[in-house]
Amino acid sequence: MKILITGGCGFVGSNLAIFLKNKLNNAKISSLDNLYRKGSEINLKRLKKNKIKNYKIDIKNQKQILRLKKFDIIIDCCAEAAIEISRKNPDRVIHTNLIGTYNILKKVLKDKSKIIFLSSSRVYSIKRLRELIRKQKILSKIKIRKSISEKFSTNSPKSIYGLTKKASEDLIREFSYIFKIKYIINRFGVISGPWQFGKQDQGFVSLWIARHIYKKDLSYIGYGGLGNQIRDIIHIDDVCEIILKQINSISKKFNQTFNIGGGLKNRVSLKQLTIISQNLTGNKFKISKKPKTSDYDIPYYVTDNTKLKKTFNWSPHKSIHIITRDIYLWILKNKKILKKYF
Repeated sequence: MKILITGGCGFVGSNLAIFLKNKLNNAKISSLDNLYRKGSEINLKRLKKNKIKNYKIDIKNQKQILRLKKFDIIIDCCAEAAIEISRKNPDRVIHTNLIGTYNILKKVLKDKSKIIFLSSSRVYSIKRLRELIRKQKILSKIKIRKSISEKFSTNSPKSIYGLTKKASEDLIREFSYIFKIKYIINRFGVISGPWQFGKQDQGFVSLWIARHIYKKDLSYIGYGGLGNQIRDIIHIDDVCEIILKQINSISKKFNQTFNIGGGLKNRVSLKQLTIISQNLTGNKFKISKKPKTSDYDIPYYVTDNTKLKKTFNWSPHKSIHIITRDIYLWILKNKKILKKYF
């Protein structure tokens, strides 16, 4: 079996490539990454150490992609995932995410291969997600315990980033309908763990812990600046495990869309994450408050994994405390090298 992982030098792609190399004895794992993203040079070294080849190709370059050798499965992890960049630079996000997916689908069609697409929870309606907490006192605490299933509204607005991911999903379904390709679409919530070079709008868990280790400034942004926004978190190891299950069963369980995340057990607010980070590092400092936030920001998202569990008899295993501990130990082990990234 030959597998290509696009975005293979990113956080998810590199961890997945190394995981699959170790788990699939007879598989040949390759990466496609133009090494644009912060930290990709470190992940490239990790791939080389594990004898995984990276093709330094921009996903927008269809001609070069079509010249690559044949693959049995393509796992499309490549994306410009920063929500605010999609507002400031929509061309970059549309070309990377939507045109990039189209180019990969052309390769899938040429090779008669299968595709596993990493989509996002940001395909869901910002307006509807905000309505969930309409009756909540967001300035004191969010008390709801609702999780979001695949049936939740995908109506706009959802950010230009969210639009590109939903459009990519629809493009995959159209290719499947007319060309009979087999696909799996995974709508992930917040993924975190070691080797994530986090920033404010992508990878905030690793950013939060790192800033506590290095004693750098942090801010609660939006909704009164009190840190009550809630997300559910899934460990990268759990992500790798479920994708392995999908690879092994894609010939029978295909053409489906799944929400995948940490679920209600792994829901955490920024305020709670601060306490966890303080306990891990022993460092406490004042976090500034910025009451206003972006029009793209949402106060609440927690994943409903019901369909995933029914289909694959699988649920996430690693708790928020294991996730944060693993990140803490990774940064501590590489403290000097990682300082410039946070």
